[in-house]
Amino acid sequence: MTPREVAALLAYVVKLDPRLALDDATAATDRLAQWCDLLSDVPATAHGWDAARVARDHIARSPYRIQPSDVSRPWHTHKADVMGRHVGTFEPTTHPEVDPDDQFGNAYVKALRAERLAIASGQQAPTTHRALTAGPAAAEVERRLAALGEYMPPTVAQALALYRPQRAERERLARADAPDPLTVPCTWCSAPEGEPCRGRAINPRDQQTRYRPRSKPHPCRVEDATAAHLARHNRQEAHA
Repeated sequence: MTPREVAALLAYVVKLDPRLALDDATAATDRLAQWCDLLSDVPATAHGWDAARVARDHIARSPYRIQPSDVSRPWHTHKADVMGRHVGTFEPTTHPEVDPDDQFGNAYVKALRAERLAIASGQQAPTTHRALTAGPAAAEVERRLAALGEYMPPTVAQALALYRPQRAERERLARADAPDPLTVPCTWCSAPEGEPCRGRAINPRDQQTRYRPRSKPHPCRVEDATAAHLARHNRQEAHA
């Protein structure tokens, strides 16, 4: 805080607790200097931080007269918590313009330090979660991906996609958090959950009915899966 901000904070504190008022000008100057020294690295306001609110809360809850450390200690605790929750990666929309020819990475390191300094000083809000691993739909996506089987490298999955198109499509739907028709049974052909829809064919020679798997699910199954997917999202948002 600047000396002007510290003086304003002291005036606010004295207004809330008149016991702190000083009639001697020299003592008031010494107190201001002490507070300025101890609060020089504490911002007046920042993301999730307000020094005046911290001072008011202390006066309201503690019978002891407030000291500058009663403001500086909560700030350092708040800063450590913010830095601990920050994932330490640039957002795609705010990625710095780094010289790609910088072979030693000095530009990136400089930009990373500037970002962390801005977050530590309260000038910038931290990035507290990754978009693909958090949010109300994350648990459902993880459950669906786990039900599809073991993890394999993306290059292997791409190579096998041509030989197992149905599984590849289900994995794509799970990653996109989109409705998967095979998560519900089909009311048209009675295909159970997890199995593809079936098409019926009658052999003209012996009149026997045979069933063959369809590459696409029946429209009614798509509608049922979409409705179930929407209902699941509504429940997750209600509990969030």
